[in-house]
Amino acid sequence: MHHQMGKPVAGEKPGNCGETIMTAMETRLDRVIDEAIGGNRIVGTVIIVARNGEVVYRRAAGLADREAGRAMQEDAIFRLASLTKPLVAATALALIERGALGLDRLVSDRLPDFRPRRVDGFAPDITIRQLLTHTAGLGYASAGADDAYRQAGVSGGLSEVGLSMEENLRRIVSVPLFYEPGTAWRYGVATDVLGAVIAKTHGGTLGDAAADLVTGPLGMSDTAFTVTDRSRLAAAYADSETGPVLMGHPHEITAGPGKGMIFSPSRIFDPTSFQSGGGGMAGTGPDFLRFLETIRTGGVPILKPETTADALTNKVGALREANWPGTGFGYLSAIVTDPARANVPYSAGTARWGGVYGHNWFIDRATGISAMSLTNTAAEGTMGRFPGDIAGAVYGQG
Repeated sequence: MHHQMGKPVAGEKPGNCGETIMTAMETRLDRVIDEAIGGNRIVGTVIIVARNGEVVYRRAAGLADREAGRAMQEDAIFRLASLTKPLVAATALALIERGALGLDRLVSDRLPDFRPRRVDGFAPDITIRQLLTHTAGLGYASAGADDAYRQAGVSGGLSEVGLSMEENLRRIVSVPLFYEPGTAWRYGVATDVLGAVIAKTHGGTLGDAAADLVTGPLGMSDTAFTVTDRSRLAAAYADSETGPVLMGHPHEITAGPGKGMIFSPSRIFDPTSFQSGGGGMAGTGPDFLRFLETIRTGGVPILKPETTADALTNKVGALREANWPGTGFGYLSAIVTDPARANVPYSAGTARWGGVYGHNWFIDRATGISAMSLTNTAAEGTMGRFPGDIAGAVYGQG
């Protein structure tokens, strides 16, 4: 097993069947990682897998900064992108437990000016529950030149340096809703709006609320809307026809599954940019695994077990089925409802999501597995081959 950075991996005693299984998993994971780095698909990665509370695999591989020749370390800090979302959703659920918010409270109760309208001009009610489940009628800007969000300059928290929350909310409201709230599922800026609600409810910034209710209690000392140690920050790379290229400021991906997406890696350093609940945090692998394990084991000390159990159930019925068979969505992430139809190795009930800067994670409570792969390569690390290959290696495929 890996004994990197002075941290021996906990596992089965040598010589038994469990050791053989673990060694096989290790071999598979090593091969997937080595092939992705050797094949110039990703620059660097941190992978941690835990089973029943014990870390059974951990590895930092490749380069954190290719141009500087800096090797990846397990405590590297990554721009988290949508790994921010479950942390912010958990912050909202903690406020709901305290009675400061309610799942069926109207967003306009906290943000009176946030009343986006349908095409016919009517402004329907939007609830906190709909923000949590991405059923609020909102979305993300697409790469199309005719995209209304892109024309309005709506930010998903990855670009638009210097944009305030107030201005971004105004831009969102200027665009008609994609659908009547509650009738469809569309991934988008709902968690950014939720972040604004949290900040208003908590009385400080979104970062203050997350620190008070989630990252602080869990000791996630490197996870915030700022970079705690720039010397540990992984450089950001993007797919291109010739392999990963260092991102500019801003940078539009030119190839691969993220083609057309725009990033501004310098945004994390700009205090005037709004704290994006959908994608604005930075953090480390060990920090994020602590969060995953907390959720897997019931949520204490940040959430009550009943709140956590409820959050890990499908809340959107069949609204995702047309495009994502066998999957639903809870309050923190997607939920696998039918692994066979979803064509994934996870157990039914598994929570999983990613982050477009290059990350993927899952919590499989049936097998006791929490796992995450962080990379510094968008979007191969989250929407390319890499996350599926990692999952297959964990479950004995490939």
